Amino acid sequence: MNLEFVYKILDKKEWKEAKKNGVYHGTSKDIEDGYIHFSEQQQIQETLKLFYPNQENLVLLKVHTFKLDHLLWEQASNGDMYPHLYSTLDVKNVVDEFDLILDESGIHQLPDIS
Repeated sequence: MNLEFVYKILDKKEWKEAKKNGVYHGTSKDIEDGYIHFSEQQQIQETLKLFYPNQENLVLLKVHTFKLDHLLWEQASNGDMYPHLYSTLDVKNVVDEFDLILDESGIHQLPDIS
């Protein structure tokens, strides 16, 4: 478990709007659930496969966790622990962003995020 960084997958338009406002409120699913869903680095590909199959125009955010006051790791239905943020995300905590590109078979290619 890497406690320094977590990752968020979202639509490029949503991210553009968040950067303009300085804060990210989450996807409609996040808002419905009451927290922003994140993934650890080794969970990104599975999250993409389950929730974003063949979806274009996605961005991956690398988020520094040390200033996130309401971040908890909680067990998901598959038994894995996932990071959940019970507040909005200040865009200042995003240290990098990466475009997620689909290959010809519809699989997202992960950039070098280390």
